[in-house]
Amino acid sequence: MWKSGTLLLLSVLWASGELQQETEPRRLPPPGKLDFGYVPAGVYETLAHYEPGPIGILFHLVHAFLHAVQPNAFPHDLIVKLAKDKFGAIQTEYQKAIYYEIGFLICAAVGLLFAVLMPVVGLFFCMCRCCDNCGGEMHQRQRKNADCRRGLLGTLLFSTSLVITIGVLCAYAANQNLSSQVKNIRRLVNSNMRDLHTFANDTPMQIDYLISQYATVKNKVNYDLDNIGPLLGGRIHVRLDKEVHPALNQVLNMAGVKIQRAIKAMRETKEALENVSVSLVVLQEGAGKLHFNLSQVRDSINRTLDDPGCHDEESDATTAQLCRSIRQSLSQLQMSANFTRLPNVNPQLEKMKNVVKTDLSSVVHRGFSSLNDTPHIVIEQTRTVVNSVQNLVDSVGNNISSFSRAFPLQTCLSNFTIFISHAHAKIEDYYPEIDKMDFYRWIGCIALCCMVVLVLAFNYLGLLCGTLGYDKHASPTTRGCISNTGGTLLMAGVGFSFIFSWMLMGVLTTIFLAGGNMEKLLCEPFHTKELFKVVDTPYLINPEWKNFIPGYMYNDSELELTSESLYSTCKQNKGIYSALRLDKVFNISSFLNTTVFTKDVVRQLENFRIDLRTIILLEAEGKQNLLDFSEAGLSEINYADYLDEVNKGVTVVDVLSFAKELESQTDLMPRGPLQTALKGHVATLQRIHRQQIAPMEQAMKYVRARSALNQSMRFLERTASDLPNKVTDVLEAIAAAQHLISQNATLLISQETRKYSATIIGYFNQYIEWVKTSLALEVAPCKPFSNILDTAQIMTCSFLGDSMNTFWMGLGCSTLFLLPSVILAVKLAKYYRRMDTEDVYDDALDNWN
Repeated sequence: MWKSGTLLLLSVLWASGELQQETEPRRLPPPGKLDFGYVPAGVYETLAHYEPGPIGILFHLVHAFLHAVQPNAFPHDLIVKLAKDKFGAIQTEYQKAIYYEIGFLICAAVGLLFAVLMPVVGLFFCMCRCCDNCGGEMHQRQRKNADCRRGLLGTLLFSTSLVITIGVLCAYAANQNLSSQVKNIRRLVNSNMRDLHTFANDTPMQIDYLISQYATVKNKVNYDLDNIGPLLGGRIHVRLDKEVHPALNQVLNMAGVKIQRAIKAMRETKEALENVSVSLVVLQEGAGKLHFNLSQVRDSINRTLDDPGCHDEESDATTAQLCRSIRQSLSQLQMSANFTRLPNVNPQLEKMKNVVKTDLSSVVHRGFSSLNDTPHIVIEQTRTVVNSVQNLVDSVGNNISSFSRAFPLQTCLSNFTIFISHAHAKIEDYYPEIDKMDFYRWIGCIALCCMVVLVLAFNYLGLLCGTLGYDKHASPTTRGCISNTGGTLLMAGVGFSFIFSWMLMGVLTTIFLAGGNMEKLLCEPFHTKELFKVVDTPYLINPEWKNFIPGYMYNDSELELTSESLYSTCKQNKGIYSALRLDKVFNISSFLNTTVFTKDVVRQLENFRIDLRTIILLEAEGKQNLLDFSEAGLSEINYADYLDEVNKGVTVVDVLSFAKELESQTDLMPRGPLQTALKGHVATLQRIHRQQIAPMEQAMKYVRARSALNQSMRFLERTASDLPNKVTDVLEAIAAAQHLISQNATLLISQETRKYSATIIGYFNQYIEWVKTSLALEVAPCKPFSNILDTAQIMTCSFLGDSMNTFWMGLGCSTLFLLPSVILAVKLAKYYRRMDTEDVYDDALDNWN
């Protein structure tokens, strides 16, 4: 019945077996601490501790006496050998047994000798007194120190009686203590049974609490996954601020400076090209009109000079000579700065416009904003993995709940509760018998005490009567009745001492042997746990079982489960799961292995891929534009031609001076059509100078155009050679920033991702460790079972053993002191009783003894 009840009790914890898992050891950073609360636990009311109170002093005296009688160590080897041979080895090991029991044997021998000799001595004493010997003669010799001897004997007898009285009182107190403690047996038993019911009722609630706390893990995991952006992204951002941002800031600032320089150079280059283009258009337009007009004038003059008058040297040599001079000077009447021959810069300008469209200024902003937007990137890149992990977490909780519901927990609990109730009812049936036996025991002990009390009564009454009735003036033959009665009472006490002392000593010797050996072989080894070592001796109870408890309960005697470890664990109020090593017997990890779930979660979390390499500071088109900028064709421009044309005058010759010279030459010609025509040409040249040349030389439009063309060309000539270097610097700076984001930041993100995954796994590990710890320490604490053993020890050793040992010690001391009491009472009675004869003194014999 005990085995079946215990197995039912153990099976209650089977449902929690799936939570005891052997997870692979991992070196993880400490995750966020989860608060699973406290496992609900009932209060066990049994206090398996006995405080005897004032009588404890007597108990300590008894223990000290027993230690003096039996100082030898607990005979572990001897008892084990006797138990294995079923006491067949007593024939060969009797010497060891005698050596161990030598103290008890000596005391028992003294007690038996006392019990045998006392009646024999009493018999001879009576016979001797009947023959008027041994103080039987009613004659007292007169001595001068008779009063002193009488007082001394009275004092000694009174002291002896006090010692006997103290012994009787100790025995009576021990007897009453045992009777009063027997009444507490029912309270202790009922308390233990209620604790067992509490154990059975609280266990399923505690298991349900363990299972329900998986929701704490689930909620925390879901919370962290739902907030992966601020949590993981936030931690990444913090790490970036500490480790990447300073370097990136330096790189981007450097890149920013270079970019600003490049942007400035591109803008200035574009403006210069625009200025060149606009100025060139203005100058070419003005120069074209002037060239056209000058060409017309020159052609007109040539046609005029074709007049016959210019060729008739015979009639007018001067005119002919002037015509030749004018014709020769017409070659100077043309444009000096020929802007129309200069090519435009529209191809270069178009390339520069495309380059300027590239927003290089946003590169730095994009670099910082991309890192600041890490939480959003994390959310977007982990959305699928987060959903998978959340679904897996839900499935784990469903599996745990379904398995716990499938186990027949209530049936096991009902069977165990029935077993407890049945055992309690059986114990209740024994209470009347226990009370009856205790009553008989109490009567017997009181009877033994009354034997000694009777002797004490005679002693005290004899001393009282002898002392009160004593008359120092009376002679031994004339003593009063009261004094004589005192002596008679003392002799009556002597007689009862001989009658009762041997019986008392016999009974007390038997109780001494039983109680003393119970203390030394049972109670004391229980406190020192030597008794557990005997029980735990391999192959002691069953030759085929190394360890009895696991062999009997689990059919696995190799399991390290001993009665000492079981008792010690339960004594500390730890869980029965660890006390009975259920982790080895009821391992359900093959059915529901949290490690498998953890591996699944790890496998899913390993799919986290957060990559900042998708952040591109400068697109390929922007890079190409920069390269196009460096190859914008500025080096193809012939800056010398432009500068030469800009530095030239408007015309080869001063048109106004040419017109004056022409006019002066015309004045030398005779009047006629030729002179008139040339005069018209002079007017035309003066008009061209006034309307075209002078504005081109003095008007702001043309001045600015020439100045802008000059400055722009000089700027372009100066910067054209440095543009590739600036573009290269910008591209290298952007490449360095891109590398820092793609490599260093990505590595940092990978580290933080692993830490975040480890934190998620840490929640599961915390739950598993908490369940293991709770099962070992808090779930189904087995203190009631150690309390049962402690209660049995209290009832056996403290209630019964200590009380009975105190009883025999107190009454035994009183019995031993009956011997000097007899001697003193016999001698003192001689001074109280009335004598038949007395000594007659002569005057000469005053000094006789």
